[in-house]
Amino acid sequence: MNPVGTMDLLGFGPGGWGPAMLTAAAMTIAVALTGFVFGSLIGTLGAWAKIGGGAFARGVADAYTTVLRGIPDLLVIYLFYFGSSAVLTPIGRFFGAEGFVSLPGFLAGALAIGVVSGAYFTEVFRGAYNTVSRGELEAATATGMTRLLRFRRIVAPLTLRFALPGLGNVWQQVLKESALISVTGLVEILRQSQIAAGSTRQPFTFFMAAAVLYLVISTASGWGLSRAEAHFTRGLRRA
Repeated sequence: MNPVGTMDLLGFGPGGWGPAMLTAAAMTIAVALTGFVFGSLIGTLGAWAKIGGGAFARGVADAYTTVLRGIPDLLVIYLFYFGSSAVLTPIGRFFGAEGFVSLPGFLAGALAIGVVSGAYFTEVFRGAYNTVSRGELEAATATGMTRLLRFRRIVAPLTLRFALPGLGNVWQQVLKESALISVTGLVEILRQSQIAAGSTRQPFTFFMAAAVLYLVISTASGWGLSRAEAHFTRGLRRA
């Protein structure tokens, strides 16, 4: 491989794919963050259902985590992307729209990633809550704290502390899952690499560049999460 040619291909000069690859990296981060936030909301509800919900809520949460952890993530993305067309197209035709109606690739991908990651968030939050000392909860109740105040001052902060390592693992998983949304036509890192490889006939160059971009994002975000974990658990470590 010609090093000069490689630098030209990945550079920012005329004919260079550098700006397109960085734009795709920004899209990857955006869809991963959106899916991560959406998944955390679902996971919070799922953990609540498993911990404090009734029999029906626990059954729904158990079925959700079992199904979503048992089928391939790519299949979930396909179901959201093509399933949205099957649902929205008849609705659109009822209101006079022509052709197919579907969710945008970004929204379909982010929702699918959120639903998949929500199953893992559920177990992370549930496990973190179960780690909270029952003595602290009983002491809070004995001092007259209301249920809401107890949740805000004790349950939520401690659960978040114990959940941070698991949340870091879920984030890394979400980041890798974002590569799957290229099937929706969204131009993120993997899709942009495929486009560039087909245009230049240099697949190794661009797929290696994609690997480097994923590694940079993963390493930087992992460092940030490790710093957050060290900050929020410093009191626990001293104890």
